[in-house]
Amino acid sequence: MHPTNKGGSIRTLEMLRHLHARHEIHYAAIEQPQFPEGPARAHEYSTRSYSVREVIPERGSFAFALQVARGVVSPIPLSMKRFESPRLGRLLDQLVRREGFDRLVCDHLTPATYFPRLDEAFLFQHNVETVIWRRHVEHAKDPIRRAYFAVQAGKMERFERRVCRTVRHTIAVSSIDAQNMRDYFGVTNISEIPTGVNIEHHAPPSTAEVKPYADLAFVGSMDWLANIDGVTWFVHEVLPLIRRRKPDCSFAVIGRSPPPAIQAMAAQDPRIFVTGTVPDVRPYLWGSAVSIVPLRIGGGTRLKIYESMASRVPVVSTRVGAEGLELQAPETGRLADTPEEFAAACLELLDAPDERARVADNAWQMVNDRFSWGKVARRFEEILERH
Repeated sequence: MHPTNKGGSIRTLEMLRHLHARHEIHYAAIEQPQFPEGPARAHEYSTRSYSVREVIPERGSFAFALQVARGVVSPIPLSMKRFESPRLGRLLDQLVRREGFDRLVCDHLTPATYFPRLDEAFLFQHNVETVIWRRHVEHAKDPIRRAYFAVQAGKMERFERRVCRTVRHTIAVSSIDAQNMRDYFGVTNISEIPTGVNIEHHAPPSTAEVKPYADLAFVGSMDWLANIDGVTWFVHEVLPLIRRRKPDCSFAVIGRSPPPAIQAMAAQDPRIFVTGTVPDVRPYLWGSAVSIVPLRIGGGTRLKIYESMASRVPVVSTRVGAEGLELQAPETGRLADTPEEFAAACLELLDAPDERARVADNAWQMVNDRFSWGKVARRFEEILERH
């Protein structure tokens, strides 16, 4: 679970924390040696926790290359196969037999490769993985990548369809995701919850305490292909248009594990900042004028949008980036898909402090009134109880 530096882990943690206040929670997960914080803090959101230590090969390593090679003949998509843990599957089977749990929840699609008794489990599906892989095919830069992504998209669609049709009930994170799973996989046993945000945690300090950082900021894990694609598109296609009118415009990429190509952007441009892993993203976000979400690929919902709103930082997003979320342009943010539209939206907010404040206030009021994690967790609990 920890570190909670991805949207899915944040969402799961909030569900567990609120459910743990009213229920006995048993939590089982893969333990990775480089993340000891997870087992150490599991007591914060579970009654009992269990883990199996696995070493997941790093991308670019020889072990990862072997996984890719084996994945060519496997019917399971590589993004699922590389996290497979038969040992954790055996442990889960023992726990289910011994404890007689009231509800079983398979968190994310990946554990379905080893989760016992899937037909009795609820699938908490944070993305429609098939949609993500189809978008990778659409935006692939060359024929080789396009062919690879197409193969993986086909495997993912078959795997995801089988799992969604097998489980007792699926919980999606937006009405769009739920409808996509009905359309693609023919499932009917599905419900959805909205995305939430911790309002108090993201509340900015006084203006005097906020240190200016960058004009534009992107927050997200930089080891995810969709984020890499979005940042690359923004820097190459959008930022030059902004700098025609605002030559000194600065841009910050805030998130863990930026690949060399993203780090090179900062090395080549003194007004681009790439932080890598930071202990707390909030000061960087508070110190930026506008939060951008230039995603062209993705599924599920981007928690970073509601977190920006709770931080009182206005948002400019593509429609893909804002899928499944309440972003009513222009009142609570800006939506733009072409480079020209995206640049114009950023400039409009950068040039008008009063408009930035108005949009930020509207957005904060919306998430405060409707999208606290407590309300979302109650909806999750109701689904578990009803089905």
